[in-house]
Order: sequence, then structure tokens, then C-alpha cells
Amino acid sequence: MVSTGAFFFLWCFKYPDFPTLLLDVSVPSYLRVMGEGRLKALRLFFTVCFVWAVMLQPAYAAEGSIDLFFADINGYLAAVLFYDVMPGDAAMPFIVAWLVVGAVYLTCRFGFINIRMMGHAFAVIRGKYQSPDDKGEVSSFQALTTALSATVGLGNIAGVAIAIGIGGPGATFWMIVAGFFGMTAKFSEVTLGQMYREFRADGHVMGGAMQYLSKGFAEKGMASVGKVLAIMFALLCVCASLGGGNAFQVSQAMGAVQGEVSFFKDYPWMFGILMASAVGIVIIGGIRRIAHAAEAIVPTMVVIYLSACLWIVFSHASEVPAALSLIVHEAFSPAAVTGGVIGVIVQGFKRAAFSSEAGIGSAAIAHSAAAVKYPVRQGMVALYEPLIDTIIICTMTALVIIITGVYADPAHADLVAGSHGAALTAVAFGSVISWFPIILSISVVLFAYSTMISWSYYGERCWTYVFGERFSMLYRIIFVGFIVLASVVSAGNILDFSDLLLLAMAFPNIIALYLLQGKIAGALKEYLAKLRSGELDQEVKGN
Repeated sequence: MVSTGAFFFLWCFKYPDFPTLLLDVSVPSYLRVMGEGRLKALRLFFTVCFVWAVMLQPAYAAEGSIDLFFADINGYLAAVLFYDVMPGDAAMPFIVAWLVVGAVYLTCRFGFINIRMMGHAFAVIRGKYQSPDDKGEVSSFQALTTALSATVGLGNIAGVAIAIGIGGPGATFWMIVAGFFGMTAKFSEVTLGQMYREFRADGHVMGGAMQYLSKGFAEKGMASVGKVLAIMFALLCVCASLGGGNAFQVSQAMGAVQGEVSFFKDYPWMFGILMASAVGIVIIGGIRRIAHAAEAIVPTMVVIYLSACLWIVFSHASEVPAALSLIVHEAFSPAAVTGGVIGVIVQGFKRAAFSSEAGIGSAAIAHSAAAVKYPVRQGMVALYEPLIDTIIICTMTALVIIITGVYADPAHADLVAGSHGAALTAVAFGSVISWFPIILSISVVLFAYSTMISWSYYGERCWTYVFGERFSMLYRIIFVGFIVLASVVSAGNILDFSDLLLLAMAFPNIIALYLLQGKIAGALKEYLAKLRSGELDQEVKGN
């Protein structure tokens, strides 16, 4: 089969249109405006998808070997990142403590800005302070939806179910707490992303943690250290984009869809090809096309999913008080959870980190492309990310899981043990109305799709930072290939691998937030003074 794959690859290399002709896939007319160069790249995407599909058949047959490979990698990474810093029987991984302490400190440092400035942030999102002179590639709202499309994903569906299955209902409480403090961490990193962004000669923006790590440390006389940390962050982000931002999304989405479409149980790689093709069409257009897609998808998928959740919650309205009481009670007095209270806190904060990515530094990449005059302004817009994706959406998912009781049902223990969170949530939906899993499957696919297109941008920007603009297309090809690969790899070790890589990004990022907090504080003080004096409103009227 490998030799067949190699022959197919050589044939496609000689005749790049062959895969599209083979499947009778014609390029839609609306894509012809992309130009001949991009159409060639699009055909290359389809070529890669089919080559991977053929060559990965032996991998599908030897799925256990791939799973063991990921397990070995996880063992090495976990030894460092999940080093226990808590004495006693309970375990507190180093990287989780790192995120918690950083987020709490920044919230206190900036005077609970996540409460004080929500009204002003909403005015910015509505476009009240928008000016034609603002520089950037996308609007504040588009940057927010792009970042949200990366975070409002399967972490809100699969991740919550997994957290409750392992840590009990109390994990929900700590997810909300983590989301609350994470709002300030998000504000801080996005503000720095705007401060240190760079406009390239081709008009594209290069921004994110790698920029403020390298430039910010250089200002402090530690240029070499900053460069090392910047490259470290970029490489971790590239890997995380292929794991949590890609493989995990495909694996969980496929698990939910297979319950409704049996065809994909027998041919999972076909699901990978369909997702890879859909993602490739969008990401080939860069941040502007991604932002436009996110702007349309994110509000739609949030409304669909929350409507389904609210239907379930309202249909069990009498059970909601008991569910909320259980969440609070088990947050401090968990029943049969390994590690006791600390074990529940760790599960809650782990899932919150994967859901909101606050403190990770990824969202700063998307927000750095926003057209705003003041960096702090976009930082305030970013406050809404953890509020929406963790405090609101994750809480709704948790209520559905807890009210229906599927997390504690022995009949679904295999789903919890196998980290099939999306499938467990589908069972919860189906226990209320038989056709609800169809709505969930649609939501899961939309969530996974939107997450992948945004994370492809994160990974591509970090890849470009390390290797240069001319190799950006190579990264996109690799990203598309990983979508197909994910359809044949076990979910359990993908989840662990994703957690480790994603959480590892917090190490260099939080260091930068500590070191550059003074610059954020100065910019915030100046901005608030202008806001109170009415100067910002005068700027808008002057335009």
C-alpha cells in the first residue's frame, strides 16, 4: 500500500490536476477570483489530501502503533510540564499552577479590569471608536470572532464533558473561576500583541507572543533570552496548532458524526478528507478570508448550540437549582475524585486553559491584526473571549451534562475513559430529544472547523516567524495533511498531547506578561485618563 501511495504521489506531482479530475471536483466559479497562483495552491491541497489518504491506510491498520507513539511523547513532556509542585497526595502540575498564579496576579495588578471595563469594551466592539485612520488587516470585531473561533470549539463541548467525567461536577465551578481570572490574562497578552506588532513589506501583520518576547526583552537588555523564548513559543505554537488546533478537533468531531453517519465508522479517513478540503479552501486566503469566515460562522454556531442547551435546561428547570448546588458543593467537597479538592481544581483549570487559552498567548496573534489606534483598546475587546467561551458556553454544557446525569452513568464509562467528550455530550443531548444529537453533530463540526481555520493562522504566523514568509505554504500543506492523519489516531493520546503542547506555550508567555506588566499599566493609565476626560469621544467626533 505504501508503494501504491508513492506511485500516486509521483503521478499527482506530474499531473497536479489529477486528484480533482479523479473525484470530478470542479473549482467553484466564486473561487476563480483567487487568481491562477492560488488556484494551483488549492489544487495542491486536494493532491495532498488524497496522497495522505492512500498512504495512511497502513497507519489506520496499525492505529495502536500510532497511539503508542503519541503515548511515548506524552510521557517525556508530562514529566516536565506536569511536575507535581503540591506536597501530599493531591497533585498540582507546575504548568497549571503557573497559569493560575499569573492570572490571579494580573487581575489584582490591573484593578479587576475584567469587571470595570466591560461596558466600554462592548462599545468598542460595536464600532463606536472606529476610525478610518486605524491601521490593521481586520476590524476589532473580526479579530474577536477569529480568536473566538479558535477558542469556542470542542473544548466547550468535549473538554467540559471530560472534565466533569474525571473531576466531577465541581470541576465546572473551577472552570468558571479560571475563566474569570483568565479575562485579565487575555487582556494583557492582547495589549502587548498590539504594542509590539510589525507590519511586513507585503502588508501582513506579524504579531503575537513571539513579537513581544523578542522586542520586549530586548528593551530590557535581554535580547538573547527574548529571542530564545520567542522561538520556543513559536515552535510550541506550531506543534499545538497541529495537535489541539487540528488533530484533537478532527478526532472529537468525527466521534460525534460517526454516531449519526455510520459510513464514517468504516471509512474515517473520508471524514478527514472532507474536513481537510473545507479547511484548505479558506486558509489559502490568509487572515482576511479566515476573519470573514469566522465573522459568519461564530455567531451562527454559538446561537445554534446555546439554543439547544437552553431548550434542555428549561425542559429540566426544576432540576437546575439542584445541579447548581451540586456544582458548588463538589467544588469543595468532591466525591470519589482522585486528589480531592486539588484534583477537581486541576481538572477545572486544565479544561479552562484549553477552552479559553487565556495566558497561553495564542489569541494575541489574531488580535494583533486588528485595526485600532490604542493597543489597550483591543485588549479590552479581548476580555469578552473567556466570558463567552468559558463562563457562558462551558457552563451551559456543564448544566446539560449534569442535569441529564450521563457523566455518572456506568453505561457510558467507556466514553469517559476514552476521552470521547463530544460523544458523551451527544448522549446527554439524545437523552432529552432523540434528534438532538443531530444538532450537536452540526455544532461539533462547525466548532471544529472554525477552530481549525483560526489555529491554522496561529501556526502559520509562528511558522513564518521562524522559517520566513516564503515557507508559509509548506506549513498549510502540513496542516491539511494532519487533518487526514487525525482521522486514524486514537482520541485519548491526542487529548493528552494537545494539553501538553498548548499548556507549554504559557511558560514563555507568562514570563513576558510579568516582565512587561509595567508597560501595560502605563498604557492603561493613559488610556483611562483620556476616556474620563472625554478626549476619546472627541477623537470619534472629529472623524
